[in-house]
Amino acid sequence: MTLSEDITACAAIVERGDPDRFMVAMAAPVAARRVLFPLYAFNVEVSRAPWVTEETMIAEMRLQWWRDAIEEIAKGGTVRRHEVVTPLADILTPDMAAGMDEMIAVRRWDIYKDPFEDAAHFDRYIDQSAGTLMWVAARILGAADEAVVRDVGYAGGVAAWLRAIPDLEARKRVPLLDGTADGVRALARGALDRLQRARSNRRAISRAAAPALLSGWQSGAILKQAVADPQAVANGTLGQSEAKKRFTLMWGAATGRW
Repeated sequence: MTLSEDITACAAIVERGDPDRFMVAMAAPVAARRVLFPLYAFNVEVSRAPWVTEETMIAEMRLQWWRDAIEEIAKGGTVRRHEVVTPLADILTPDMAAGMDEMIAVRRWDIYKDPFEDAAHFDRYIDQSAGTLMWVAARILGAADEAVVRDVGYAGGVAAWLRAIPDLEARKRVPLLDGTADGVRALARGALDRLQRARSNRRAISRAAAPALLSGWQSGAILKQAVADPQAVANGTLGQSEAKKRFTLMWGAATGRW
């Protein structure tokens, strides 16, 4: 299967902006890359839109551009020509596109410096970003239970969030409701519980949909590290070595286990 120029362009965006998800897409069957690369490129573009400027109005405009593009797909009419939007229009149904608007809207938190309102607000941020991305990918690729997918997505989102804490704090954001050691442990344990619950229901995810969940392949190890050593979050030392990352990814891709 030959990938189009747009898909190749999406792959380049992901390789530069999200190397871990690039590895996941490359480990997936070639047919799945036609789905994963546009979705992951969209995620890269939307997630970085609030950070490329200090001007809140410009950041809002950048997010609105993506909301307008997704709305065009949702309406099922003419869609603007764009290296990411065009291949997205090829894989998304209108209702899928409508649901993806939340992925953009939730990123408005990144523009401003207000803390999360409460635990529900934080959970919604993680679910509507990482969870929705994973759910849309799984839904396109094959049969999957949404609750299971969103549990895996939440765990992966929290793991990624914990790794981003030093950078977020350097940007004057307040990323955690409770940044104490106990607070970090509780957050990591809660995410780990959801991951373990999802893994106990593996049969609810078809083999075809499994590549969508593989993007969370590091989350279990990272969350366990955060539970064992919360200070590693502040120190920015969470994560696996490159060799370990590649080995566990290849194992997951070969076995279909996430």
